[in-house]
Amino acid sequence: QITDHDLMAKAVVSTQSTGKTPGGKLVIHYATKKTQISKCGDCKLGLRGIPAVRPVKLASLSRRVKKVNRVYGGSKCGKCVRSRIIRAFLIEEQKIVAKVLKAQAAKS
Repeated sequence: QITDHDLMAKAVVSTQSTGKTPGGKLVIHYATKKTQISKCGDCKLGLRGIPAVRPVKLASLSRRVKKVNRVYGGSKCGKCVRSRIIRAFLIEEQKIVAKVLKAQAAKS
């Protein structure tokens, strides 16, 4: 007979194993599930500087641990942020050039 000493909300069979106590009772041991690294929203690479912990544990961590001190920190990697900034800058430059060319065409 197996004694269920630990009540868990989700009793997934893959995380359970049986073991014996020193008194000889059979008990169920619950293994924690493997954690996954947080991934970049654009390129899907792992984010550096953010701990790989289960979601419940992540909720209890402080904000400075869950983020990187940067725009989109904790959501996008540095390369993707850099490319976003450069893309936005080039689009703005393109708009300015188009406006200047339009003004020159109207003048002549």
